[in-house]
Amino acid sequence: MPRSTVRIQSGEDVVRVRQEVRRIAIEAGLGLVDQTKIVTAASELARNTLDYGKGGEAGIEIVQAGPRRGVRIVFEDNGPGIADIELALKDGYSSGKGMGLGLGGARRLCNEFAIESAPGSGTRVTVARWK
Repeated sequence: MPRSTVRIQSGEDVVRVRQEVRRIAIEAGLGLVDQTKIVTAASELARNTLDYGKGGEAGIEIVQAGPRRGVRIVFEDNGPGIADIELALKDGYSSGKGMGLGLGGARRLCNEFAIESAPGSGTRVTVARWK
């Protein structure tokens, strides 16, 4: 169960996601570099949720695996979905007017990255950063 859920319906909500991820990353004990990486990835994914998914939500939680501690974020939307996930993950690809660095960049900033999507069924992206 998420520690915090942020609805994403506006640009202000993208800022709220960033703030909440930073707060929880600090609470989880992540260092400054790991905080910056997870917050940057969250910002990109929240923006995608808004722009391409037509809004949704981010569930943010502290996770523990043995001695490891980290932050996991699940972004979900009910937008049009992604027809070709591999293509969407390639740098330079954009279905909109962005630079095409969002999904691939977010994947590189996280220790874990998973995406589920299909045309007409929305998108779910799960990321985690470990201490």
